[in-house]
Amino acid sequence: MDRRNFLRTLGIASGTVVAGSASLSAGETVKNIEFSGVLVDTTRCAGCRTCEGICAEVNGLPEPDWDVDVLELERKTTEKQFSLINGYETEGNEIYVKRQCMHCNQPACASACLTKAMFKTEEGPVIWREDKCIGCRYCMVSCPFDMPKFEHHSNNPRIRKCTMCWSRLQKGQQPACVENCPAEALLFGKRRELIDIARTRIYADPDNYQHSIYGEHEVGGTGYLYLASSPFKQIGFRKDLGTRPLPELTTGFLYSVPIILTLWPAFLLAISKSTMCNEITTESEG
Repeated sequence: MDRRNFLRTLGIASGTVVAGSASLSAGETVKNIEFSGVLVDTTRCAGCRTCEGICAEVNGLPEPDWDVDVLELERKTTEKQFSLINGYETEGNEIYVKRQCMHCNQPACASACLTKAMFKTEEGPVIWREDKCIGCRYCMVSCPFDMPKFEHHSNNPRIRKCTMCWSRLQKGQQPACVENCPAEALLFGKRRELIDIARTRIYADPDNYQHSIYGEHEVGGTGYLYLASSPFKQIGFRKDLGTRPLPELTTGFLYSVPIILTLWPAFLLAISKSTMCNEITTESEG
């Protein structure tokens, strides 16, 4: 195979792959479905940790450590605990803050996933699909909130995190933590409506709330929204994330990965054909 035929083979193969992916994108439709979310009003949370217990029960996880001293620690979620409460002392007040996956509007974890195993549903929750995962764990390193966790000690490891009780939502139920919160510190609903409710609470009691909603704009907005009486930075929230969705910062890289993966087989195919033709030519000359 001469240089012209080599390039032609490479061009046809790669062009077919790129055209196929382009037509898939063109055929995709965007449905106008409003995201659901959860409003966490930390001024109402009593630190009872009922949400921790019911989360473990619903997801088949080990029972939480009920020692009250754990509230004094800065805990993080794990592959065995999707939701937890941390306690903070600020200006003489004790504030309890629920932690779990934030379910970003434009999640970095889903954007970084090459196989769409980490997936943003139309309804809002970000879920993990085991049958599509290749174990690259890009979702873990890309999450600004450090939420996806890997089962390192399992023979069949999975990525684990809060799914906003996706299976319950599909049945018309609320997330288990919301349904079982005795202090009504958690409220489930459409994200836009939750923001309106949060603003109303701030307006009605401005001395009791920070005049902002954490998650309204951070990294393009999140499904979990927070109200607090103290500055969010003092109660463990990151304030260095900005308002731009993180996937926008990595679009060039993320698009280059599929291109590399699709052009490489085409390149190898062209080399293979070239080698085969050279062998046939050599044998015929011999």
